[in-house]
Amino acid sequence: MNKPVLQLLFSLLAGLVFVVVLGGGAMAQDATGLPALNMITQPDGTTTYSLSLQILALMTAVSLLPSLVLGMTSFTRIIIVLSILRQAMGTQQTPPNQVLIAIALFLSLFIMTPTLTAVYDEAVNPYVDQKIAAEEAMSTGSTIMKSFMIRNTREKDLVMFSEMAGQGDFEDNADVPMTIVLPAFITSELKSAFQIGFLLFLPFLVIDMVIASILMSLGMMMLSPMLVALPFKLLLFVLVDGWSMTVGSLVATYASG
Repeated sequence: MNKPVLQLLFSLLAGLVFVVVLGGGAMAQDATGLPALNMITQPDGTTTYSLSLQILALMTAVSLLPSLVLGMTSFTRIIIVLSILRQAMGTQQTPPNQVLIAIALFLSLFIMTPTLTAVYDEAVNPYVDQKIAAEEAMSTGSTIMKSFMIRNTREKDLVMFSEMAGQGDFEDNADVPMTIVLPAFITSELKSAFQIGFLLFLPFLVIDMVIASILMSLGMMMLSPMLVALPFKLLLFVLVDGWSMTVGSLVATYASG
């Protein structure tokens, strides 16, 4: 598709958006408004949204779900540690990326189960039963998630982002805004993941050095040390029940309550 056609399509889309926005603004001045985008204030002060707005909010939440999984759960730490472990073992693409992602996803679900259960019991279920409004449900759910992230975030990282945002100390965890908690939590997760990965890398590095020294002393310069060390790494990892130790250690690093 050539450039003039692209410019024409862009102009048509921009014009359509402009017309829709103007039309929406004009119809908002009407008493009835646009039926698909109505927000009705109830006598008790709560706001009821039309079905179209609810669907729009749901689709937006679904599109943001991968980012929420990466940034607000234990997924980031687990997938980084597993990737470093695979690299330390020298097994190239074994386990494959899909397997590592599946392990990280289900371990994250296991770790996050108490928090997600609290979100469902205190926010989702009352909202579905129409006991609380959408704003209250979102506030309650975000507070529970914020509490989990703060418990597993280093105080140093929270202070750093709080100072960068120009805000002082907070009296309670609930007072810390999500804009500070999220980057502090992700930074803390990255640091913890690399610390654990360093400890996992050391024994495999020792095996590589020993095998390389032995091959050099035997004069086998043409034989790859990594190729010879691989079965010894796998044997060591199996003998010490490495997967159970790694998974158990990762789960134990989180404070769920």
